[in-house]
Amino acid sequence: MRIERRVIRAEQHNFPNSMSATLQRVFVSRGVTSVEALDYRLPHLLRPDSLFDLTTAAIILADAIVAGQKILIVGDFDADGATSTSLGILALEAMGAIAPDYLVPNRFEFGYGLTPEIVEVAKEKSPDVLITVDNGIASIDGVLAAKSYGMKVVVTDHHLPGDELPAADAIVNPNHPSCRFPSKNLAGVGVIFYVMSALRAELNRRNWFMEQHIPEPKMADYLDLVALGTVADVVSLDANNRILVQQGIKRIQAGFARPGILALLEVGHRDYTQLKASDLGFAVGPRLNAAGRLDDMSIGIECLLATHVHQAKSYAQQLDQFNRERKAIESDMKEQAELVLETLLDDEQEMPNGMCFYDADWHQGVIGILASRMKDKCHRPVIAFARVGEGELKGSARSIAGVHIRDALDLLAKRYPQLLNKFGGHAMAAGMTIRESHYEAFCLAFDMIISEWVTPEQLEAKLLTDGPLAPEDFSLSFAEQVRLSGPWGQSFPEPIFDGVFDILQQRLVGEKHLKLMVREPKSGLLLDAISFFVDLEKWPNNKAEQVRLVYKLDINEFRGQRNLQLMVDYLEPA
Repeated sequence: MRIERRVIRAEQHNFPNSMSATLQRVFVSRGVTSVEALDYRLPHLLRPDSLFDLTTAAIILADAIVAGQKILIVGDFDADGATSTSLGILALEAMGAIAPDYLVPNRFEFGYGLTPEIVEVAKEKSPDVLITVDNGIASIDGVLAAKSYGMKVVVTDHHLPGDELPAADAIVNPNHPSCRFPSKNLAGVGVIFYVMSALRAELNRRNWFMEQHIPEPKMADYLDLVALGTVADVVSLDANNRILVQQGIKRIQAGFARPGILALLEVGHRDYTQLKASDLGFAVGPRLNAAGRLDDMSIGIECLLATHVHQAKSYAQQLDQFNRERKAIESDMKEQAELVLETLLDDEQEMPNGMCFYDADWHQGVIGILASRMKDKCHRPVIAFARVGEGELKGSARSIAGVHIRDALDLLAKRYPQLLNKFGGHAMAAGMTIRESHYEAFCLAFDMIISEWVTPEQLEAKLLTDGPLAPEDFSLSFAEQVRLSGPWGQSFPEPIFDGVFDILQQRLVGEKHLKLMVREPKSGLLLDAISFFVDLEKWPNNKAEQVRLVYKLDINEFRGQRNLQLMVDYLEPA
């Protein structure tokens, strides 16, 4: 593991004197050079005007509501899809739509997106207007099928389009070739939030709420869902997404959240009043995703739609149980993949630059997580495959910085059109299906393309840090300042520091976690540190007198006491 420190560009910046020099350095390294850029109030949200087809989508939906037509949402089976679907249903109901409904494809029966098969299921609900959320940009045949049955189709998505676009009545996607919306990083839930905001404006223009004696809905009421979906989908937290997430977090902290979100935080042992963005990513998102991975995402959606606390808690407990089962399945699959990796290394074979893993017994709902785990272990783009039908494999890909995985698959499809049945995704994650008989050839082709794109330096695991902390920064007040300066997340990472410390105590807790007491050599300050899931062959290490830590600052609250704690991401004897 190579530890590198972030490059601080020599540019002018404008921060208040009250902000610590360390925090100023953190922000500058992330491209933020003024306190104004950290103002996350809603008036600073990007205006929707430049979203392509937004007005058309709003008119179609407003016409449907006024005419009392049936509106059906077709969602996706991950957390972004669940929050998008829930937001759409709640907003449509609040705006006077008559019994809006939703349909989420079961991944084991229908796969991803608006397929012709799922349109056949949708047809039974007799919708006049069909809205896709978090999918649809690649649904060429599905949109045609829906149109052939007389449905109007509004596609809302954020995934990258292919060479051909669906013939929908409106396509709202910041990555549409004709879209001039400045932020290309909206999650699916962010896109439907903007669409529903435009729908409210269109209905307002028609005096709909006044005439129908309907209270005009407040779009801010849905920001808890937007924050959850945005963080869980691991999209880049650019300035606009940070506003959406921070405003959603503030609502949750104040208790103004859907009962389902509060219930999921409770089963995840998180205090909603102290919520951080990472809690949505690590405690809520995985439990919501578990429904789509192992069963049916409608359970997750019903949890988010629940209006009564006891009902929400019941759904949350089901989702928590799914997540426990998911973890057990994932652990077994990871062990098998690591055996394959060890065999490669034991045979002194050169590790491919693009790695593929497959086992006929693997669970298709968990391959995305497996790909992510193995990508972290190998530090290479990884695709994990599972069997989904007679002679067909489904793959889930995760990439490393500098390798746009969807573009890599697009190149592979152009060079070897027989190897890929279909694919889609974005820079860091993608999905695909291939014939099982093509697996070996696909692995070779994937490795060849990745080998053309990567340098040896890109394949070397490294940790970027914000450098050492000054002794005065080891304080509860600075840790609180860091915490309040978020939201931190993808492409806007939480500050991470490194330094060498004296080891005073070390012991295992919970069998796999290392608890340390260390001393900062310059000041003599004593600090608690914890590293989760350490290599038990290396730690505890009673020969090591000093340790190099890469860590985040945390505040440990226990029995009313608040203490500074170092959350260790990496450690090695110094």
